[in-house]
Amino acid sequence: MAETPRLELIGITKAYPGVVANNNVSLKVMPGEIHALLGENGAGKSTLVKFIYGVQKADTGRMLWEGEEVRPANPNAARKLGIGMVFQHFSLFDAMTVEENISLGISPELTKGDLAGRIREVSAQYGLPLDPDRYVHTLSVGERQRIEVVRCLLQDPQLLIMDEPTSVLTPQEVEELFKTLRRLSEEGVSILYISHKLEEIKALCHTATIMRMGEVVVECIPENETARSMAEMMMGENLVSPERAERHTDGQVKLELSNLNVVSAHQHGTELKNINLQLRAGEVLGVAGIAGNGQRELMEVLTGEVLLDEPASIRIDRVSAGRMDPIARRGAGVGLIPEERLGHGAVPEMSLWENAFLSGATRMGLQKNGFIQVAASNAFAEKVVDEFRVKTTGVSHAANSLSGGNLQKFIVGREIMQNPGVIVALQPTWGVDAGSAAAIRQALIDLASRGAAVLAVSQDLEELFEISDRIAVICEGRMSEARPVENVTVEEIGLLMAGIGLEGEPADAA
Repeated sequence: MAETPRLELIGITKAYPGVVANNNVSLKVMPGEIHALLGENGAGKSTLVKFIYGVQKADTGRMLWEGEEVRPANPNAARKLGIGMVFQHFSLFDAMTVEENISLGISPELTKGDLAGRIREVSAQYGLPLDPDRYVHTLSVGERQRIEVVRCLLQDPQLLIMDEPTSVLTPQEVEELFKTLRRLSEEGVSILYISHKLEEIKALCHTATIMRMGEVVVECIPENETARSMAEMMMGENLVSPERAERHTDGQVKLELSNLNVVSAHQHGTELKNINLQLRAGEVLGVAGIAGNGQRELMEVLTGEVLLDEPASIRIDRVSAGRMDPIARRGAGVGLIPEERLGHGAVPEMSLWENAFLSGATRMGLQKNGFIQVAASNAFAEKVVDEFRVKTTGVSHAANSLSGGNLQKFIVGREIMQNPGVIVALQPTWGVDAGSAAAIRQALIDLASRGAAVLAVSQDLEELFEISDRIAVICEGRMSEARPVENVTVEEIGLLMAGIGLEGEPADAA
């Protein structure tokens, strides 16, 4: 007798005005199966899993749980069935602690007793350090994701839906997490695993359902595929890998940090300690590191959100810039791609053209005598949408109406099309599908080839090795020596990210 699927979806359809998010989608997840759900941003994955988790209702279709038809009315009903979910976009309250946020998202009976102790225990077990007493507003994006993962694991789910769960981990920690997921699988827990890291899918998942334009296009066994073949199934076309003709590390110094020491303005932040760095024209310098090791503080200093007592600690084109505010930095040719798309990279409720104006007003001449040049701002936004293939019905639509990958392409395009001399990109392809990631990486490489200096801060080592000329590691506010990519291995970088071997290394990243 055939085994009953833990979860079965039959003919799920969900439409919104102007778009069909899911069209007759069916899939099965068996007990103990690690099942990948793949697709580009906007393919319909998020809509589908929100239906499973009771966040949204389908227009038509059926959901079977252990062979019985169910229709979870809300996430609490889904959790009672045994479904746990980690969302890509976090549902957290900034003014509350880690423990308070977790307590809001789990069943009341689980909040009794020593919840803080259980949080510490699960955090340690999964290699996801969390302090239950920390306030969420003091945490980086990566640390916030840890809250979602731990909150889900505390519920002992029978189906665990995981959306990009490894973006905060070193390669060594990814292996530890995979060991845990495989153990859960062996114990009969089903896992629906969403990731754009296709090598992870190949290493971990038993089966994969691939979606495109809201429909299931194919099912496959990942171990029988390559990352490229799965990416091409997702895209429906051949994947063009980023290319770079030659490496550049000998151009004119565009950005220089000298003995940079900064006390973090954030509670539980990370102090920057004696960072020295030279970034040259035509170069992509990659900075690896686990979230919460000083990346946010470094970004705030580089963009002028935090000003320095010593102006010469930062020099842009040999000009002391430590006291320049963000508008002056943009005027000096600095572009920024922040890690937080909604809120920092774009104002969610504002239109795309308004967001284009906010960033491009200075360098693109989008204001005159204190007045916004609406036509010019619209034209700039439309050019970004066209050249970076952003999927949207128009630049008058709000930023939060775009999928994550399309909004990221818009933000990247908006910055690159201002032709910056220096660009600082934090997690430039975080949570972005293979096709969009390749396009963003190629855009950064092309910008460098035109003479710009690119500083790419990322936790994705595959990304850094693909685009960088040199790679450094930031750990506990210290920067390792930057080394040519051909002279360093992923394992060595992973150990440095974990703080092993960083102490005593030269701080000069020149």
